[in-house]
Amino acid sequence: ATTAPRIPPTRLALHHFDVNYSLQLKDLWPSVRVGLLCEQKYGALINNFSSVDHVTEELELLNATDFVSEAPQKAQQSQRGAAAEMSPPLRASIMSNIKCYTFPRGDITRFHPARPDTLGLLNYYLMDAASLLPVLALDVQPGDFVLDLCAAPGGKTLALLQTGVCGHLAANDISISRTKRLYQILHSYVPKEIRETVRVTSRDGSDWEQWQGGAFHKVLVDVPCTTDRHSVLEQDNNIFHKRRTKERQMLPMLQLQLLMSGILATKPGGKVVYATCSLSPLQNEYVIE
Repeated sequence: ATTAPRIPPTRLALHHFDVNYSLQLKDLWPSVRVGLLCEQKYGALINNFSSVDHVTEELELLNATDFVSEAPQKAQQSQRGAAAEMSPPLRASIMSNIKCYTFPRGDITRFHPARPDTLGLLNYYLMDAASLLPVLALDVQPGDFVLDLCAAPGGKTLALLQTGVCGHLAANDISISRTKRLYQILHSYVPKEIRETVRVTSRDGSDWEQWQGGAFHKVLVDVPCTTDRHSVLEQDNNIFHKRRTKERQMLPMLQLQLLMSGILATKPGGKVVYATCSLSPLQNEYVIE
């Protein structure tokens, strides 16, 4: 046992994905595999609470474009038959005040670190551009009571605030250390008077209905998952480490509990968006079913 080679969790994760995702995605898997192993492509979420005019001009000079405002135009160009069903949420997203700049396809140029404005607020937040899609899908409307059930580290919470229309926003995460990171992001990007309207808690999201059931118009359930890109690239805190095998196996049950809790926290007629950072059907379609 002491001389046998130890398989790093990243290699174990990639082997697991090769076995399972190749069956699921078939001919698409090789290109998806390359995407997982490539450097992460970031988007720059514009902070509407800072001075943004010169920031957007600078980003456009770098050949970055706002993919949120471009989405409806691209959808109209590609709509055929059933694809037309996508147009309502895309139209809603362009009204959301959210702007996120990305470089063109195939260009993984890194954005410069964000700079503070005269009030000390950073002018944009770097995040995986795909992480913004659940927020857009939530389609927050003026006056909505919104719950981000698994909020830390805080990118999606910050994006929800960028809409400028939340009647009330609750941000929760069971991890106290991750909640501290959420506080840091709010402090770096959001004015004090707006920060104080956000209710941040560190509760078990699977029991949320005990505290405030049926109170929200929109609930985002962005659950813990295998986080596929992290699993194949990072050794630290990797869920494919042998010490975390049981935790990984129990993920779908935890995800189901969180989704049910999110549903119970929603008003009749409200909307729940369930999201993961995984391609696994066990963590996505089967949880929904």
